[in-house]
Amino acid sequence: MEKSVFRIPIGPQHPFLKEPVKFDFDIRGEEIVGARMNLGYNHRGIEKACEQRNYYQCMYLLERVCGICSHSHTSAFVQAVEEIMNLEVPKRGLYLRMVNGELERLHSHLLWLGVAAHEVGFESLFMLVWRDRELIMDILEKISGNRVNYAINTIGGVRRDLTDAQRKEILGILKTVRQRLDYYAKIGTNEPSFVGRIKGVGTLSAERAAEMCAVGPFARASNVATDVRKDDPYACYAEMDFQLITHDSCDVLGRVIVRVLEMIESCKIIEQLLETLPEGEIALAKVSRRVPEGVAVSRYEAPRGEDVHFVRGNGTDKPERVRVRAPTMANLEVATESVIGSYVADIPIAIASIDPCYSCTDRMAIVLRDPKRGTEVTTWEQLRRRGIEWYSKNKGIRF
Repeated sequence: MEKSVFRIPIGPQHPFLKEPVKFDFDIRGEEIVGARMNLGYNHRGIEKACEQRNYYQCMYLLERVCGICSHSHTSAFVQAVEEIMNLEVPKRGLYLRMVNGELERLHSHLLWLGVAAHEVGFESLFMLVWRDRELIMDILEKISGNRVNYAINTIGGVRRDLTDAQRKEILGILKTVRQRLDYYAKIGTNEPSFVGRIKGVGTLSAERAAEMCAVGPFARASNVATDVRKDDPYACYAEMDFQLITHDSCDVLGRVIVRVLEMIESCKIIEQLLETLPEGEIALAKVSRRVPEGVAVSRYEAPRGEDVHFVRGNGTDKPERVRVRAPTMANLEVATESVIGSYVADIPIAIASIDPCYSCTDRMAIVLRDPKRGTEVTTWEQLRRRGIEWYSKNKGIRF
């Protein structure tokens, strides 16, 4: 029995998985000796839906790719559109776009740190971290009016300005947040039971992380110095003074340390932005609704890692193609591999260490096979008609 290998299927519905994905783990005793992943349970067709909407409608649709990284997706999209249209965004608008981006990074990392603590049974840390996350959510609500999908971006700038009173209030809240982040840094590196539970779990070497193109804190915790804000600065990041955080432990402990230290750097960036916020307009006064022919690839450092948006314009008010490569897509395969060598009890925290989002990862293509016309990819209208016919035939639903 000791030499036998058993397969344990987990998902697509399972208590430790908050979103649908299926894993098959090969187990020898308690050790994981093999792992495979299968996506495809939560596809929403957002890329295809963008082709039927104008650029402003696409912006709000893409904001709903992910609730945690909503600002990241709209920023990546509008950057691509602005490049095709050759627009120069007012500097105040870029600063405010960056403020929201770094607040989103704080909110996302605090959320992840709380979830990580919960996964290993450290409930008091979970409650403390999520208490402080509310401070960031309150700031986002004051700035944009929303706590999840901020709707702050627009093509050519941002939609909402900051008053001087709001600016001072945010700086005051950030001082409190920074003090508590220093405490979390001590907890994350010195609390014996917490460190003992996550050290050596989900190991991923620097060489393998680079070879598999891992991104974000997941890669940086394996000592891979990759960050779009440094490698290919967008907006005004080239003017900011901040450190690229890496760690060489190559495990879940390193991913905790990287995220906590990154939050401190995000606070520094926001303070710089608000203390030197330039005067002027926050958005271009007039922007054409038609985008000329052209293509652009936009890279953005989302909280989870590099977010890539490809946009092709055809001279109309609707994009010809929109393509999204979210950071979870880049990390999932290598995260699955990193679990090998750990124990069954380590599966939840090892997979959660990439901060996965399956709703912004799933994708599919429906292929119709016709004996006369050969193979072709279905159109949006064909897919809609196929769905109506299926539900009418199998579920008795009349549209």
